[in-house]
Formats: sequence, structure tokens, C-alpha cells
Amino acid sequence: MKAVTWQGKRDVRVEEVPDPKIEEPTDAIIRITSSGLCGSDLHLYEVLTPFMTPGDILGHEPMGIVEEVGAGVPDLAVGDRVVVPFQIACGTCWMCLTGLPTQCETTQVRSQGMGAPLFGYTRLYGAVPGAQAEYLRVPQAQFGPIKVPEGPPDDRFVYLSDVLPTAWQAVAYADVPQGGSVAVLGLGPIGDMACRIAQLRGAGRVFGVDLVPERLSRMRARGVETYDLRSFDSEKELVEAIRDETDGRGPDAVIDAVGTEAHGSAIAKLVQNAAAVMPRKLSGPMAERFSVDRLAALYTAIELVRRGGTISLSGVYGGMADPLPLLTMFDKQIQLRMGQANVRRWADDIIPYLTDEDPLGVDDFATHRVPLSEAPQAYEMFQRKQDSAVKVLMQP
Repeated sequence: MKAVTWQGKRDVRVEEVPDPKIEEPTDAIIRITSSGLCGSDLHLYEVLTPFMTPGDILGHEPMGIVEEVGAGVPDLAVGDRVVVPFQIACGTCWMCLTGLPTQCETTQVRSQGMGAPLFGYTRLYGAVPGAQAEYLRVPQAQFGPIKVPEGPPDDRFVYLSDVLPTAWQAVAYADVPQGGSVAVLGLGPIGDMACRIAQLRGAGRVFGVDLVPERLSRMRARGVETYDLRSFDSEKELVEAIRDETDGRGPDAVIDAVGTEAHGSAIAKLVQNAAAVMPRKLSGPMAERFSVDRLAALYTAIELVRRGGTISLSGVYGGMADPLPLLTMFDKQIQLRMGQANVRRWADDIIPYLTDEDPLGVDDFATHRVPLSEAPQAYEMFQRKQDSAVKVLMQP
């Protein structure tokens, strides 16, 4: 089959790889019909290269048709249309039953000290072959896949794999009071959808911050109060502008939907780039022990949120030696929540909104749809924020 493989920093290729096969009774094989390109994929493309191996198959946002099921998968049948969550979990352990499948005790990647494995996302998360491919082996298929009805196009449901539950959890963790205010830093796919969900769930004011004109205009069209980073000379000016709109206090909550690729911190960028070009035997251990992030977005969130407010992190961070202003965080009594989205925890809450009325605008959420063969160009376009790219879907 054809699949998108990682070969090095900013180097992905579509190659012929072996077809996946049933390996355990709880496996299923899915023929992919749509697979998303995620902002998290750009971390692999750019800054998390020490944890990658040439030939790794990328992607973690798939949906498709069941082609084969193992004997231990009683609720799936060949021909079922399914969305596959990006994490692999059993559904029956204590963590899964508590609503934390990202921490599944059956599948945890204990050799790396990490939680549940993720499709297409580094050896830290199990080096599981990903979903930007023609076919996908799905472990723990007795729990993971979400059956969806025939009829509507893939766009209606594909975001259940990641975008929708990640944004939903970001808003839930932000704990925005009814009629309250929330600022969303970064208006890529997750930040964009988080704004929509915050509005849907009763936020009185939603502030969106970015520096890409197309992303800002897209959010303004949905009633978000947008702030263009390029219009401010400093973080302080941005913070003061939003504070002025919130009685001088700052918003009740801030969602950081950017993560480690935020602009700023030339030193942190230098360290990231150095690790990316070091020999693999050195770069991996160095990154695990001493890696640092570009924390501009998180620092802004800490400064911006009101005293006693909540910061919700959905953007990916990978540093182990990040300096945080704990004095400020303690003094402001900030609550901080974060983590990979627990897809199955939120899916039942989200599905009722995936109706013909389409209140979240999923049907036209994608800005680009490309064949799998054009994945390298799609990665470059998305990373460079070209051609008004916000969300890319690939079709094998």
C-alpha cells in the first residue's frame, strides 16, 4: 500500500510499504477514506525529530471502512463505516472507565514512561504505524473505532478522530463560566474549533489571537473578537488590549492552542534545531532530558488570564527542562489543565451536534482536500501557512 513516511526534518515521502495484517484478536483493518493533516504532525515535521525513525508512517486522524476484524472484536463488521480515535486504549481498565483513555493502563508505553500509544506519533508513543495511508491496523478495535452512519460526506465525521474532542476537551478544561470570557491563542484547526465550541457552550465573549490574516477573518465571520499579533509591538500591549475589554481583569480562561512552535525564544529554537541535526544516538537522550520549548504562547496565557482563572493547554509541548514563572502562577492562583484529548470520553457529547444543521461548521471546515500522493506538498504548504491553509484532508 501507499503511505506517508517520515524521512527527516521537513522530509516526508509517499512510499510503498507492506499492507497491515491482523496481529491480535482485538485488531481490525480499516480502509482509509479520509485522513487529516494535524498541527501536531508539524511538530514531527519540525521539532520532535529526535524521537522519529526514518520510515515511520505518519497520521492520526482517520476514518474509513472496516475491511477485516479479529475474533475479539464483537461489535464491528466488515463494511462498517468508522472514525478511529488517535489514541489506542482498551476501554475496560480503571483509567479508561474513569474517562482517561489517554492513560490506558492496558496499553501505556511503559518503556518510555508515557501514556497510551498514539497512531503515527514517535517512539515515545509506541511507534505505531499511522493513518496517512491506504490501510490502517487498529489495535484494541473492540473499543476505539466509532461507528458512524452512511450518507453524509466524510467531513461530517472525520474530525471526531482528533479535532473535535481535542477542542471540546480544551473548552471543558477551561471551565468558562456561562456568559464568561475566554481567549484562544492560535487559530489553527484546534483553536478555530475551540472558539466555535466555546460559543456553543455559552461563553459570552470569545477572543481569538493569531497572526495569519485568513485565520483571523475566518473567526471574525463567526463572531469571534480577533486580535492580530502583528498589530502589537509587545506581548504587554496585546494583554492590555484584551484586559481593557474585560473590566481590567483579563478573561476568565485562556486556551493555548499553539504549543511549542509559538513565535519567540530564539534560544529555544536554536536548541531545538541543534537537537534535530545531531546524531540519533545523541539527540534522543538529549531531547528527553534537556529539551526546551518555545513558550511564548504559554507565557502570554499566564500573563493574560485573570487572577483565579484557568489556563487550558491543548497545544503540544515536549520539553523536559522548561522554565515556568511559578511565582506569578502561584500569586495569580491560576488553575492549569492539560493533556491529550480523551476522545471516547467526549464523543457522545459531540455527536448530537453533527447534524444536517451543522452548528459547528464541520462540512466546510477543511480548506484543502488533496490526494495522498500530494502529502509532501501539503505538509510544506501547511507548515508555511500558505494558500490560506487551515485544515487539510487527504484521500488515498
